[in-house]
Amino acid sequence: MFENYRDKKIIAVIGGRDTSPEIYQQAEEVGRLIAESGNILINGGRTGIMEASSKGAHLAKGLTIGILPGKRKDGANKWVDVVLTTGIGLARNAIIVNSCDAAIAIDGRYGTLSEIAYCFQFDKPVCSLSSWNIEGVTSVSNPEEAVNFALESCE
Repeated sequence: MFENYRDKKIIAVIGGRDTSPEIYQQAEEVGRLIAESGNILINGGRTGIMEASSKGAHLAKGLTIGILPGKRKDGANKWVDVVLTTGIGLARNAIIVNSCDAAIAIDGRYGTLSEIAYCFQFDKPVCSLSSWNIEGVTSVSNPEEAVNFALESCE
């Protein structure tokens, strides 16, 4: 009945709750590519980049996991398959990053920056697609490069 997900990679898509239509499309494409690779997408489960990447993965028949900051499941966007509530606010960013094998930062502000910092703390590879330009973060120029980076870096 259930597929065994133990051998799948979990790719975090981290980014802000507000974004432009162009960046939204890039995030949706990233989600689609993660699903088509047969792997799992994890994110904060809400709006913006989180919604876009979840939508792309869900429509491509992939598994999406949303780690919410609050205690209510109804805070998740409609594209999240597995909704996990934490009740710990932005501290949930540590859970997202610690649960992934690699991360893709798209757009975002200080919450995204905190997730990038957690990537360094937890020794998780992270790339930036239209996000922060920081030493130690690999810059990529399109969704394909982002997903290739994530999958290759966690092999």
